[in-house]
Amino acid sequence: MGRLALEKSESRALVDSWKRQPGMLGMRFTFNTAEQWPWLTDGTADWLWPAVERAGIPLMMSVSGRLPAVDGIAERHPGLKLVIDHLGIRSGAKGEEAFAGLPQLCTLARRPNVAVKASALPCYSIEPYPFRDVHAHIRRVYDAFGPRRTFWGTDWTRLPCPWRQAVTLFTEELPWLSTSDKEWIMGRALCEWLGWALPRPV
Repeated sequence: MGRLALEKSESRALVDSWKRQPGMLGMRFTFNTAEQWPWLTDGTADWLWPAVERAGIPLMMSVSGRLPAVDGIAERHPGLKLVIDHLGIRSGAKGEEAFAGLPQLCTLARRPNVAVKASALPCYSIEPYPFRDVHAHIRRVYDAFGPRRTFWGTDWTRLPCPWRQAVTLFTEELPWLSTSDKEWIMGRALCEWLGWALPRPV
């Protein structure tokens, strides 16, 4: 997933050839600062959505507190694949406060072109591993989006736990996930969403 300076006019010429770059599958944007927040609604990013929809470029977006804007984008551009990073949770939030926006996030599940990245979840827990205070929230997201639109992730650089625990939180600590669910959530679903071809079994 590559970065594009959407606020710069010269970026527009890069869209059509974006996926011709080796290994490039999509774009990722952050709308988490006072400068970036208005871009979703003030017209700055309006050129981007139809352009990437036409080019078949999936987007990942960090948009804490801006989910209604994402809903509108998804509705107006049904052919545009959108992934909400970190379940739309604000960086630094903890415990129940962190998950207060989950009902709003789950309403986006009605848009088939919206998926979620269940990443950085240990960061929002106030308990030690296995972070039981986030389990019910994961279940709520799973029930809304299903295993084919819920993608595991870490945000490794700020994890408060070892990498392995971020993995086993999903693979060992959520007994309601089936083997098939885990296959989808832990990688297959994301690969299919992005058009990232999996290697054929030998």
